[in-house]
Amino acid sequence: MARLAFMGTPDFSVDILQAIVDGGHDIVAVYCQPPSRSGRGKKQRPSPVQMLAEKLKIPVHNPKSLKPETERAKFADLDLDMAVVVAYGLILPKAILGAPKYGCLNIHASLLPRWRGAAPIHRAIMAGDKETGVNIMVMDEGLDTGPMILERRIPILPTDTTGTLHDRLKKLGADAIVPALEGYVSGEMLPISQAKEGVTYAHKIDKQEAKIDWTLPAEKIRNHIHGLSPFPGAYSIVGDIRIKLLEAEVVEGNGAAGTLATLPLTIGCGDGQAIRVLKAQREGKGPMLAEELMRGLHLPIGTVFL
Repeated sequence: MARLAFMGTPDFSVDILQAIVDGGHDIVAVYCQPPSRSGRGKKQRPSPVQMLAEKLKIPVHNPKSLKPETERAKFADLDLDMAVVVAYGLILPKAILGAPKYGCLNIHASLLPRWRGAAPIHRAIMAGDKETGVNIMVMDEGLDTGPMILERRIPILPTDTTGTLHDRLKKLGADAIVPALEGYVSGEMLPISQAKEGVTYAHKIDKQEAKIDWTLPAEKIRNHIHGLSPFPGAYSIVGDIRIKLLEAEVVEGNGAAGTLATLPLTIGCGDGQAIRVLKAQREGKGPMLAEELMRGLHLPIGTVFL
């Protein structure tokens, strides 16, 4: 049984924390981002990881930075075998990385060295990748550059959005973490350096990327829609109405790029094919099926989407 700290913040990290606890390991501290203020009254809202840690009665630490000497000393005093880091959100200084006996393990949602960085799930779908996975690596001072212990792969389906793929990958990571940390500590799994070829960076999603270019091929547009779903949501404008497109499929087309070809919501693309929208969202409304959306819009065939 290893003595661990867990460092993570969002929903992606929750199942992995639970898997380590279920595996019988001793988590003596959880680190996550400070609670955010949201909703009416701007009440403090703890992160998903903090809520689980409190439920499990594990001490929670919310430093705004790990750079101060006081924070480094607190971490060193935990006398850890290892730290597991999953979408934590803070940079780990060299002193933190080196404090645990076996270092820090990180779960990254891509097939490294492809898609190092902040948005690997979004970027894999947007690029049209056919598969992705999780890599568990020993962290170093670089950006997702450490040697790898374990890799698990899954296909990216034409129906996958960032939301659905996120959920599949967090389960994959939860299934992989205990074998990886136990294999690493026992010496049965040795770290392997990442390949020098094939490095790409998953830069943070910019909302300015979200507008759909209907002159592109239909498959690229579908990947764009799915890669930005559910957030920030790829969008198009009809008149003065902004519509986020959340789920779509490629179909045979018979309309010009950006025009409504058939009802309820099939739009022509630049390669002669079309996008059939399955789910969408108007400003101020929740996600809805295309049929429901169009009942409220009454758009004629030939309407132009910008």
